[in-house]
Amino acid sequence: QAVLVPNAADVEAPEYSATELLVLLYMEPDPRCSRCFRASLPMHGRYHRPAEDSEEASVVLKSPEVLLCCCDNLLSTECWTPAEVEAPCSGKPNSPCQWYSTMHKSVPEELILQVPVGLRQHSSVVCVLTLLATGLCSSLILAAVCKHGHFS
Repeated sequence: QAVLVPNAADVEAPEYSATELLVLLYMEPDPRCSRCFRASLPMHGRYHRPAEDSEEASVVLKSPEVLLCCCDNLLSTECWTPAEVEAPCSGKPNSPCQWYSTMHKSVPEELILQVPVGLRQHSSVVCVLTLLATGLCSSLILAAVCKHGHFS
C-alpha cells in the first residue's frame, strides 16, 4: 500500500518544473525473515532539458527514511520516546499516527539513475521533423474524413 503526497502528481511535467513528491510505503513483514520488510516502487523518469554534450542526465536518488509506527500497540523501545513524525496510518488516511525513526540497512553507495536526454544541437532537426509529421498526419486524417465522412 502506498500514499502519494500531494494526492495528485503531474507525471507529464518535465523535471525542471515538477514539484517534489513524498511517497509513503506501508510494508508488510517478510515471512522468511524476522524484522525484515520488502517493498518495490515503480520509477518514472521525467523529461529533462536537452544537454550540450552528454546523452544522459544523472539523478541522485535520496536514501529512504524508515519509520516505525506504534499504531497497533507494539511495545518496542522506539515507542517510548516522543514521536518524530505524524503521518497517515496504513489503511486509515484521515487518522494520523505517530511514527518513529528506526535504523535500517542502507545501501553504502549513492544511488544514481541515468535518464536519457536529447542533444541541444539536434533541436532544430527534431522541430522540423515534428512539424512535418504533424502536417502530414493531419492532412491524411482530413483527406480520409472528406472521402469517407457522412456529412448532413
